[in-house]
Amino acid sequence: MKNLFRKFAQAASQAVGSSWAFILAVLIILVWGLTGPMFHYSDTWQLVINTGTTIITFLMVFLIQNTQNRDAKAIHLKLDELIRGVKGARTHLVDLETLSDEELDRLQEQFKRLRRREPKDRRSTDELTTSNE
Repeated sequence: MKNLFRKFAQAASQAVGSSWAFILAVLIILVWGLTGPMFHYSDTWQLVINTGTTIITFLMVFLIQNTQNRDAKAIHLKLDELIRGVKGARTHLVDLETLSDEELDRLQEQFKRLRRREPKDRRSTDELTTSNE
C-alpha cells in the first residue's frame, strides 16, 4: 500500500505541477466564470467552485506533504553522506533532524559563537571559489 501511494503521489505531483495542469485550472475557472450569467450567479453556481476547489486543495495537501517528506529525507541522506565523507567533519551532526527544538537552538548558538571567533573573510564568493582550485 505504501509503495502504491508513493508511486501515485509522485505521478500526481508531476502531473499537477505541469504547465498543462495550470492551463486546465485556468480554463475551468474561465468556464465557471463565463457560466455565471447563465446561472444568474446563484448560490449553487458559487457552491460548485467553492466545493471543487476545497476538495482539490484538501487532497493536494497530502500529495504535497508526501513529496516534501520524501525530498527532505533524500536531502538529509545526501548531506549525511557528505558529512561522513569530509575528513574532520563532526559526524554527530548527521541526525540533527531528531533533536528537540531546544537542542537545535543550543547548536545554533554554538555555531554563532564559532562564526564570531573566526576572522572576517572579505573575499567574494568568486574569489573563494578560484582560490580553492
